[in-house]
Amino acid sequence: MRPLTDIQPEHRHPYDYYYRPGMPLRPPPPRAVASELWFGPRKAMLAPWIEVRPEPADTPRSRLMADHLWQGDEPMDQLVAAFGRMGSAGGRRMLNQALAHGIDSVEEPLPELVTLFAHLDTPPDWYDPELWEYGRRLWINVSLAGKMAMGVQDFMGTFVGAEVASAVGQTGRFVKDPYRRNLESSVWFRSVTAPRALERTSPIFHDTVRVRLMHAQVRAMLRRTWGPEHFARHGNPISNATTMGAAVTFGLNPICFDHVHGRRSTTRQLDAVMHYWAYIAHVFGVADELIPRTAREGMEMADYMVATAGIAPEWTATMAGAATRRFSGATLGGRLRIAATAPVLGVFAYYSSAELVRNLLADTPLRSVPTWPWSSLTGVAATTSVRLRALDNQLPGGRSRMIRRARRIDPMWDRNTRVARRLAARAGIRGTPFDQHDSTADSVRCPV
Repeated sequence: MRPLTDIQPEHRHPYDYYYRPGMPLRPPPPRAVASELWFGPRKAMLAPWIEVRPEPADTPRSRLMADHLWQGDEPMDQLVAAFGRMGSAGGRRMLNQALAHGIDSVEEPLPELVTLFAHLDTPPDWYDPELWEYGRRLWINVSLAGKMAMGVQDFMGTFVGAEVASAVGQTGRFVKDPYRRNLESSVWFRSVTAPRALERTSPIFHDTVRVRLMHAQVRAMLRRTWGPEHFARHGNPISNATTMGAAVTFGLNPICFDHVHGRRSTTRQLDAVMHYWAYIAHVFGVADELIPRTAREGMEMADYMVATAGIAPEWTATMAGAATRRFSGATLGGRLRIAATAPVLGVFAYYSSAELVRNLLADTPLRSVPTWPWSSLTGVAATTSVRLRALDNQLPGGRSRMIRRARRIDPMWDRNTRVARRLAARAGIRGTPFDQHDSTADSVRCPV
């Protein structure tokens, strides 16, 4: 068993190792228990395909997810440890050289870099480029409402879910550097919707590896910051299971939302979308045994991941407070500005739940803003959006329009990125180098 970190053996947790096929599965970390808070969103997304219960079903997939909450990304974690010994600047140059020109172009490469590129340069046997492209087109062609569902639910997982909110809160990026963080996320999501985005020579492939590196750097920093007690209760920060959980929810939420609202999808279509995000997860460093081969497997994993997302940690109040600090009820104008947020909060309540919105805003001036009737109106608009896309599919030329919309990149993410660029430019931010952790070993910034 290879250890997760350079922690001395006498201080290492007994579950602090990387899983190998055939090993007994570790139990979930103590914090990974089902919460009623997430039951509604799970049922709304997954009920047509799997039985959704307050306690997620105990399946081989869910047990493997529980096990991998204890571990990170083995080849990248080992490379980060090697960078710590040689220096981040030299390590970054070596990584960039290998990405641009191949590992054979690097003089005296680190053994850990050679191991990483053996993984990056060899797609797994299950990867099918044509199926990946089909899944990409399907994912781009979900309704705007389906994409909103993914965005809002990801936002809630980031700000309210215990593991992710703690990691993002500790890094401080949403408080100290929100425009850069938002730009980096938007740019990556936009880029990965391009045709052939993850071919080995693609700059988008290279940026995905750089984001993967940043996650490993943050994971190493958080483990040092939080210490062994946190690991014993919560497992590994930015765990391999959480990375996979993000991929299955990013991939399946939009198309499942459309299906539930009247735009039906076949098993083949669902599997293609899962394949699209499964290969993204592979490049992101998810262990092969954890990557689902079908949408059904992905749904079981999403059900477990969302069920055990946890309740809002202390960092939720910090981040939500920073985002709402300009609101104050001390004056009439301030109270009117607070009341004016009701339509936006109604949108969030419809796409997640009123309970999640209340948890998010519990310590802010917006905590009592009503979400009704705006949540109901959002439901009408969302259903209309999905039905119009379903009608568009059935009209003559539907397939041609689908291909045209996906010819380059997702139009919605393209618009979102243009807005993010403008906001970042006003804050003096240019570019997205994905290198926010190279300055010091204990840097506290993370992009995704």
